[in-house]
Amino acid sequence: MSSNASAWMLLVVSGIADVVWAICTKYSNGYTRHGWTAASITALIVFLALLTQALKTLPLGTAYAVWTGIGAVGSVTAGVVLFGESLNPARLAATFAIIGGVIALKLLPGSA
Repeated sequence: MSSNASAWMLLVVSGIADVVWAICTKYSNGYTRHGWTAASITALIVFLALLTQALKTLPLGTAYAVWTGIGAVGSVTAGVVLFGESLNPARLAATFAIIGGVIALKLLPGSA
């Protein structure tokens, strides 16, 4: 890994691939729909490969928290947009709390 900026970019793309994996897994209907199953497994491989590379440079605690935050917020957003899940004030507040926590972890000293 050449730089922290590259590692963070890999981490963000990995987080997006994690969201894609969750969406494809939902659409796979318990891995009974072959196309969505293949897409799910592909996204899983991509996010694991990118996360592995990012963790060579970034601190584990911060990187994993940011990665899971991307996955959580992205999955909530996908659930609302693609699957008609509700976004009531409590869920919205919880989502913003996740975003705030991720930003705080990234800005704290020692976060690389």
